[in-house]
Amino acid sequence: MERFEVALNTPAGRLTTAIDVPTGFIPITAIVPVTRRLGEEAAELEVQQAVEAGRTVSCRKGCAACCRMLVPLSAPEAFALSEYVEQLPPDRRTLLLNHLSDTKDRLIREGLWDRLNDVAETSRPVADEELDPINQSYYALRIPCPYLENELCSIYEARPAACRELLVTSPAELCQDLVHNPIVPLPVSMRISSILGLVWGTLTSAPPRLIPLPMALEWAEQHEEEARRTWPGSSLLDQVLDKMWRFLSQEFQKRSNEADG
Repeated sequence: MERFEVALNTPAGRLTTAIDVPTGFIPITAIVPVTRRLGEEAAELEVQQAVEAGRTVSCRKGCAACCRMLVPLSAPEAFALSEYVEQLPPDRRTLLLNHLSDTKDRLIREGLWDRLNDVAETSRPVADEELDPINQSYYALRIPCPYLENELCSIYEARPAACRELLVTSPAELCQDLVHNPIVPLPVSMRISSILGLVWGTLTSAPPRLIPLPMALEWAEQHEEEARRTWPGSSLLDQVLDKMWRFLSQEFQKRSNEADG
């Protein structure tokens, strides 16, 4: 292992931490936990800033209102989730796969599965204008996340970055309708799924992919050859940090413009 001291200036404060990265060649999945950790530490700075300003984060264990939204994953996250599910005890894995199968059947009946698959497999960037109708159609169905059990996340330690980043300071009851109610989300300094997607796009010379969570395991299985590729650990970390710095630069500019406006 090689230890790196990382320092990032975020809109909510300075993040400093030590990161251990394997010195040899590693698959992209090996850098996912470290990248998520940096995202969570940045999110914690946002929480601290909100608390200091007198706001309260409403999200609590057992509140799964946001678990009816369509969650996008980057390719590295899809591969990492597949690895995580593969090492689960057989009974838990079977239960999850049954939930995923039921969700797929429902989405096929509703005419959404093929549209989601097109998003996952497209070889070009997908514009928000294309995604919004799909997101709205999915949310209108209020389908519980297939990884949800008794309103609790069954893959909590491996959940996607997008799930980790969605925190609100508006009253929890407003989350029962995330489209029409005045939800106040906590600002996100850097979106880890987007960063991992950009890293993967650079490594594979392809546009960043968005893989809908209900089909992530299926997609990962179909692309398992890509998941076997390896790169030097320090090189992957450099790629991650480069994309983070770019993302943070854009976020600083965005918040500056909002403050001026």
